[in-house]
Amino acid sequence: MSVRQSLLAILAQGACYGYQLRSELERRSGSDWSVNVGQIYNTLDRLERDGLVVKGAVDAQGHVYYAATEAGVASVSGWLLRPLPTARGSRDEVATKIALAATLPGVDAEAATRAERDAAADRLAQARAAATEEHDLARSIAHEAHVAGAEAQVRWLDRVLERLAETPEASRVQPLSQFRPRRGRPARIA
Repeated sequence: MSVRQSLLAILAQGACYGYQLRSELERRSGSDWSVNVGQIYNTLDRLERDGLVVKGAVDAQGHVYYAATEAGVASVSGWLLRPLPTARGSRDEVATKIALAATLPGVDAEAATRAERDAAADRLAQARAAATEEHDLARSIAHEAHVAGAEAQVRWLDRVLERLAETPEASRVQPLSQFRPRRGRPARIA
């Protein structure tokens, strides 16, 4: 989640001070995500430096209000309408663990996968229980995302268990490669 764009989106609605932004961000994201107030002020400083917000009035309690500039409103409008890129190359630790277990000799990859599946099923049950509670729209959206993610992980782990059962251990286990990578920089060619 982009703290920068999220703060701009809130500031496009009206001027706010730092702690107010933190509270609004938590409320509008379904309290699914919390940001340190120091990060909010650091982000506000960068947004001000980049001309996307301006520092405004200070109230009687000493709260410094920030407002989005025209450039800030344009930036957040574009962000809200553009699909977010999928994080390519980000590591899924469960997938890495299971793939590794499946290729190692003497490892019960099915047991490792079942343990992950049981944990995912528990998370799914918790997410479903939380989703059935009465919530505002933002919180409902966040809970539904948790349910959908947990359902997807359970379905994927079920598919992995099927594939492991279909594939004999002898054909999935991989010996150490004989390839020996070289250390250091490649030799210069003159």
